[in-house]
Order: sequence, then structure tokens, then C-alpha cells
Amino acid sequence: MPSSQIHSEINFPFDAPPEAGEWTEVADGVLWIRMPMPFVLDHINVFAIADGDGWAIIDTGLETKLTVKLWRNLLEGALRGKPITRVIATHMHPDHIGMVGWLTRRFDCRLWMTRLDYLNCRMLVADTLREAPEDGIRFYRAAGWDEDEIDDYRTQFGSYGKFIHPLPDSFKRIREGDSFAIGDHMWTVVVGSGHSPEHACFYCPDLKLFLSGDQVIPGISSNISVYPTEPDANPMHDWLTSLAHVRDTVPDDVLVLPSHKTAFTGLHARVNDLLEEHYTDFGKLKQALSTPKRAVDVFESLFKRQILGTDLLNMATGECVANLNYLESLGQIKRQRDNNGVDWYQKV
Repeated sequence: MPSSQIHSEINFPFDAPPEAGEWTEVADGVLWIRMPMPFVLDHINVFAIADGDGWAIIDTGLETKLTVKLWRNLLEGALRGKPITRVIATHMHPDHIGMVGWLTRRFDCRLWMTRLDYLNCRMLVADTLREAPEDGIRFYRAAGWDEDEIDDYRTQFGSYGKFIHPLPDSFKRIREGDSFAIGDHMWTVVVGSGHSPEHACFYCPDLKLFLSGDQVIPGISSNISVYPTEPDANPMHDWLTSLAHVRDTVPDDVLVLPSHKTAFTGLHARVNDLLEEHYTDFGKLKQALSTPKRAVDVFESLFKRQILGTDLLNMATGECVANLNYLESLGQIKRQRDNNGVDWYQKV
């Protein structure tokens, strides 16, 4: 169980985030930029950091016609026509890496990224236009999907690269504990896992800034999912361990710059809130499993909204299985597969 001690209160020092395609200077030479997305979560925060005669970019947004237009405007506007020196990706998801190839080719600069996330992204993009694999069908059938939902999965499989410009064919590896200069200041890599295989966050002691990516977000919790490629994975254990690692590694007096929502202070309080929310969810889930249930039968125990549409169903299923795999690894629930290939879970 996580510590219940709250080291700070969560506060939001900015009246409002920047508008789509606009920016706010959060520290000397550090620009907080917002890019729009055509989803329920309708934005991503990206960052530009003064780097000698140019700018280092942290995350990029999706590749869409609108994002391309906004980047062109930014390059001539906020970035004053100076070159991009490098593009640094927190992790592999399309909203973070979608424009990496566009920017690195335009400025002949390098992508900096963790190895596991780069290679996993390349693998998923390579699935574009492939038929849905039998392992995937087996995974979602085991979770309790019906035949119509399986058909939707078949139809939509291979769309991961839809919003990703072709990736660079090489990258510069970053890893936990690396420190490097961006402009006049040193930044240290703090790696988490669970949301992605090797998610990089960036801490600058001089500026008291923490670029948290999707590792720590105010108001919402990152999606922690199991996928058909590794159906017995335990990303929830990785996530909980990573949150504690962030809290123990990064001081509480930082301004947190997350990839979604708004900048805030109170890092340790937010991490403790996230840990306690997950442990509360585990309790609800075990209570629901007093009788055998499939993964799709426990949505109400974990989510506050109705799960409609294939995209939400996919994410919700992956997250439910992540919670179930975690509890199973602790010996608190058991799983049994029936003759139809469906998994049933029950509290021990």
C-alpha cells in the first residue's frame, strides 16, 4: 500500500493553457505549446527549449494537416525562424511521435528516444495494412468480446501509423539517469514504464521543471494496458513501481509540465493520489469478483463513463486485463478459461 502522507498540495499557477498552436513561456527559454487532436482528449502539450542557436523539441503532436500548418506557423513565429537542433520523444504513442519524422527530416536533426519505445513504435507502424492476427482475436475473445466487436477489430487493425509521419531510420538512445545539456541547463532522464515500455521524463534542477509526459497528469490517470502481443504482461506492477520511483527521484518543488491538461505544482501529492486511486480500484475489482466474471464484465468497477465505440472498448479492455493480471500475480484472484476460449476471473 502506498504512503498516505501528502507532501504538498496540487496547485495550478497558470490561469489557462495556451490555445491550439499558441505558446506560453514557462521559464527562460522554455515554451509550452499546445497542439490539437481530433479525439475526446483534444490536445497534447509539446515543448520547445532554447538550445544554442536553435530549439530542442519535446514531443510533436499527431501528423494531421492542421498540425503541419501549426508547426509551420510556429517555426516562423514563436521559434523565430531558428532551426530545430533535435527532437526528443517521451514515448512511442502517435500523439507524441507523429510529427517526429517531419521535423527531423526538415532540419536534418536526430531523434532522441528510449530504445524500447523506438523499437516498439517501429514494430507497430509495420503492422499497417496487415490482417488482424489470430493471437489478437484470441486475446479479445478471451476478454469477452462478441463476434461483432471482433469483426470491428479485424476491420480497424493496422491503423497505428495513421497519424505518424514515417519515422527516422535511426535514433540516439536515451536511458534512465542520463544527463545532458539543452542550451544553458542540464536535464536528467527519469524513466517510467507501464503506460509505455520505457517512457522518458525530463527533470531540470536549475529551472525546477519536470516534463512528465504521460507519466504524471493532473485530473486523469494514464491508460495502463495489456496488449495481444504480450497477454500475460504485468504493466500495472511496472506503473505502480514507476510512480514511486518518480516521487522518490524528483523533488517536490518543481513545476510539472505534463503532456495533457495543464501545468501544476504538487508532484508528490499527485503521485500519491494516483497510487491511492489504483489501490481503491483494486478493492472495487476484488469485490466485483465475488462471482466469476469476464474482463468486459468489470468495466463498471473501474470506469466512470460508459464504454462505447471500438477505440474506447480496446483501451478499456486492455486496462481491465492489466488490473486483473496484477491481482492474479499477487494470488488474490484466479483465472479459468472455458471451452469457448473465454477467461473467467474470481476472487480467491
